[in-house]
Amino acid sequence: MALTDNHRRYWRKNLHVTALLLVIWFVATFVVAYFARDLDFRFFGWPFSFWVGAQGSLVVYVLIIGYYAWHMNRLDIEHGVDEEED
Repeated sequence: MALTDNHRRYWRKNLHVTALLLVIWFVATFVVAYFARDLDFRFFGWPFSFWVGAQGSLVVYVLIIGYYAWHMNRLDIEHGVDEEED
């Protein structure tokens, strides 16, 4: 089955948003954790580096998932591949 231009554009946009979100995931997971020791102050009684590692990254993950779902729904509608509800 040959891909149409519409399918190629859809796939290219999907890959771009996936790559961007993976970069954000990498930064939130590894880069922030690597530099966490430099964040040496208290935040709600806990070291801020602990809070960033334990809670901040989870917030980023949830935001990534929410944005991906929202963006893909818009992309599906734009390219006519959305699931129509009756």
